[in-house]
Amino acid sequence: MHNKPVLILFLFLYSFGFAQTVEEKDEPEITAQEIDPVFEEYDPLRPAKAAFYSGILPGLGQAYNGDYWKIPLVYGAVGTGVGIAIYNHDLFQQYRTAYKDRIAGRIDEFTVIDENGNATQIFTEDQLISAQDFYRRNKELSILITAGIYVLQIIEANVDSHLSQYEVEDRLSFTPFLQRSDFDFSNTVGMRITYTF
Repeated sequence: MHNKPVLILFLFLYSFGFAQTVEEKDEPEITAQEIDPVFEEYDPLRPAKAAFYSGILPGLGQAYNGDYWKIPLVYGAVGTGVGIAIYNHDLFQQYRTAYKDRIAGRIDEFTVIDENGNATQIFTEDQLISAQDFYRRNKELSILITAGIYVLQIIEANVDSHLSQYEVEDRLSFTPFLQRSDFDFSNTVGMRITYTF
């Protein structure tokens, strides 16, 4: 019995609150574009698109973000890694072919024949094996570094797309600091972080 007045009061207040919210919704809604015309809606899929495009073709994610100056850097880094891998692969094949010829008893390219018909070997078999190992290791390392650069440009496109959607203000600054002491003429060098209200 005592709960009926409380329940009636609760329902009355609830219906009054519901009526207030309905009345408030009748007012025109102000959008962020009306307040700030430069405002752009946050697109949560933009970073994923940039990463996807960079994964398909190196530099395409940077182009999607509008950072066209980064495309030559991406292709320069990836192209250098691929070029070094090809160079080391060619030298590896050269020494491998010479070693196979030497084992088979044929004259290899590192054997010099003088006018008397005497053969002089520039490299021994152990040196040919060491050269093969050296250039194979360099080729594999350059492939690994190139794959790392490829992944790094995907991550860079993703992070840049994330950060480009946030408003950046000049209220926070990071500047070098230099102060000379009047007492002993020593210098104090450092960095100063300044936040302006």
